[in-house]
Amino acid sequence: MIPVIMSGGSGTRLWPLSRQLYPKQFLALTGEKSMLQETLSRLNGVNLQAPVIICNDEHRFIVAEQLRELDIADSEIILEPVGRNTAPAIAVAAFNALNTNKDALLLVLAADHVIEDTVSFHQAIARAEGLANEGKLVTFGIVPDKPETGYGYIKRGNSIGADGNIVDAFVEKPDLITAESYLLSGDYLWNSGMFMFKASRYLEELETYHPDIYSICKNSVDNIEKSTDFVRLKKEIFSECPSESVDYAVMEKTTEAAVVSLDAQWNDVGSWSALWDIQEKDEVGNVLVGDVVLEDVNDSYFHSSSKLVTGVGVDNLVVIETSDAIMVSSKDRVQDVKLIVEHLKNNSRQETIIHRQASRPWGSYDCIDQGERFQVKRIIVKPGASLSLQMHHHRAEHWIVVKGTAEVTKDDDVFTLSENQSTYIPLGVKHRLENPGVVPLEIIEVQSGSYLGEDDIVRFDDTYGRS
Repeated sequence: MIPVIMSGGSGTRLWPLSRQLYPKQFLALTGEKSMLQETLSRLNGVNLQAPVIICNDEHRFIVAEQLRELDIADSEIILEPVGRNTAPAIAVAAFNALNTNKDALLLVLAADHVIEDTVSFHQAIARAEGLANEGKLVTFGIVPDKPETGYGYIKRGNSIGADGNIVDAFVEKPDLITAESYLLSGDYLWNSGMFMFKASRYLEELETYHPDIYSICKNSVDNIEKSTDFVRLKKEIFSECPSESVDYAVMEKTTEAAVVSLDAQWNDVGSWSALWDIQEKDEVGNVLVGDVVLEDVNDSYFHSSSKLVTGVGVDNLVVIETSDAIMVSSKDRVQDVKLIVEHLKNNSRQETIIHRQASRPWGSYDCIDQGERFQVKRIIVKPGASLSLQMHHHRAEHWIVVKGTAEVTKDDDVFTLSENQSTYIPLGVKHRLENPGVVPLEIIEVQSGSYLGEDDIVRFDDTYGRS
């Protein structure tokens, strides 16, 4: 059995913590580990092959680093050059698996779900395995505990032994009255978006119901580019694929769909109120994260990332602070955060794309000040890591070492800087920053020039394949 972790979402409803270049699956929202790491960790104890992670090309180094933190060295990271929804992503994983194992069984999971009862989850996997080996396309249906209008539903049909049921119907998100009737009937489950099936069976059904997706994904895998760290799909091929969910493309059409009930304290954490639901609260119903001081506040979620956040005399609020944005919402309107994100995108605001502090494969940087023709960054370079050999057309840079040792390349000159030493990189000069030491290197970089965007970089050599 191969776990296939779908990690391509953008998580706009958890803005401003979740951003396009650092979405919710990479955030530690419910504990010390990120949601991706929690997803992988809860599979411990199940007999599985190495995991396959499917993610956007722009997230590749974040995924690789989070796998490294879990000491998972034998995984495959498949990079999508463009997002095409779940049906093509699973098809790519299936074709890729069949290249080495014609009997491959796929356990398809989302990277951003919470499942607190691991024992029940493992038991559901075992029940699904028997059905999948019989040729069924199995989905996991969550036993509902309230009349939820934010999820699709699965209607259970006849039982298949003791393991599961035939899928009678997939149902769109209902209104409240309909959802209440579903809950009372006991015949309906929430659609979790988790699946198990043989790779070959999924592809047979996909070829029957969506041959265009089948053929393009087959061509994509036939022309795949593999490196030591990543598996890349060619953009000119994969971008031609229709964007379709696995539910619409296969599960709602096949006659072989089965459902296994899962009652394991599941949550897809699709909003701030959902996160408030599952987290430990104080005696008046508040969830507090970070430096927060409240007076006469009830049933609220306050999250501080960088500053002291205070509140007085309010109820039922969500307040999220990051270094570059603050979001305030009534707890019953948090689904509409996506409307704010859409407005910001329409106005080309960078706050939807990237945090002020940005992760890079070599470390991170924090933009601590900026104005007309200047920008100041605090840069941290991991031990042994280096930035690309690069040049800028529109800006010069001043580097000041505040911690550690820097090895600097300026054209043909290579030299070392220690704490409190500095150097100047003129516009148009090839340069590289490296950390030859065993402790993180920290520098302050002052950029000055007519254009300071991140795309003013010409890379000549790069350890991470970006040149």
